[in-house]
Amino acid sequence: MIDPRNDKLADLLVNYSCAVKKGDLVYLAIKGRDALELGKTLIRKVTEAGGVPFWYYNDDAMIRQFLLNCSEDQIRKFAGFHLGMTKKTDCYISIAGSNNAFDLTDIPVEKMKAFKKIYGTPVIMNQIIKKARWVAMRFPNDSMAQLAQKPQEIFEKFYYDVCCIDYRKMSKAMDPLVKLMKKADRVHIKGRGTDLTFSIKGINPVKCDGHRNIPDGEVFTAPVKTSINGVITYNTPSLYEGDVYENIRFEFKNGKIIKATCSTNEKKLNKILDSDPGARYVGEFAFGLNPMIKEPMKDTLFDEKIDGSFHLTPGRCYDDAPNGNKSVIHWDLVNIQRNDYGGGEIWFDKRLIRKNGQFVIPELKGKFTKKALGG
Repeated sequence: MIDPRNDKLADLLVNYSCAVKKGDLVYLAIKGRDALELGKTLIRKVTEAGGVPFWYYNDDAMIRQFLLNCSEDQIRKFAGFHLGMTKKTDCYISIAGSNNAFDLTDIPVEKMKAFKKIYGTPVIMNQIIKKARWVAMRFPNDSMAQLAQKPQEIFEKFYYDVCCIDYRKMSKAMDPLVKLMKKADRVHIKGRGTDLTFSIKGINPVKCDGHRNIPDGEVFTAPVKTSINGVITYNTPSLYEGDVYENIRFEFKNGKIIKATCSTNEKKLNKILDSDPGARYVGEFAFGLNPMIKEPMKDTLFDEKIDGSFHLTPGRCYDDAPNGNKSVIHWDLVNIQRNDYGGGEIWFDKRLIRKNGQFVIPELKGKFTKKALGG
């Protein structure tokens, strides 16, 4: 069945996020059968914009069969094929609509590490993210609604409302925060189970305003690699590579995670953090700013934008906010600081910036509300 909301969403992805122009080669990565209708609409929109679409369909259930049985040489050939396509790509649009979020649960950590190193780093990170105009998003299928613990119809309405917020207004509202972060040095985060300090001096802040993710709504930078000290307790669950992790707690010394615990899958948590030397250092610090997203739903693309949240990310940094940390992992873990999640404070250079999830300084107060952003 054709959903008219897909037309609006596809128009946003093609004409705002990627700004497709005549002659662009546009790679559409479509994951899961439920995403096919949006995929067809994107093919039409790209063609109408003068671009040339080509598409690749897959699903985690298919990837699972490959990863359970492949050798490293087969991963290299798989990566080489995709690298050849992405080298010709001007724009890349990824729609993830997997039918089972737990299809990769039984893939060994070492095999996932090899896949990310051989395929993920050269194809996705080094080619697409560095050289193409790209945007990534999820599709609101039954699996996603179940993780969010919502009826399908209610979840769909939430999804389209969130994804189609006014990103031009959001982008303008972010400018004072970017300016503030550029000037800041010491960051102090306080909250339930959290007392953490670090520096962001000299590292570029980046606003995420609908050009890379849909939904969007964050401003990120990175800590100076060896500057983090203290403890953090994340109060949202995280679904990562087919497993759910809850109540993750890290202790830091000079930037490194020296102790990691959680209430579920603690052994696997530490295996992931031992993937390489950079996995126990942090590559990103970000404010979540989307007023339409209030609750965690075990989907990073949404959870990292939660209103009144921040995320502190073990693993690889981004090239546009570099702190020198390299890793095969990049794991966005989220802490919500609104009153209904226990509250908390963020200080810049001994100045209180945000309290209980709300900015308290004049230049940012009231900037990220549904009313202000047209939600």
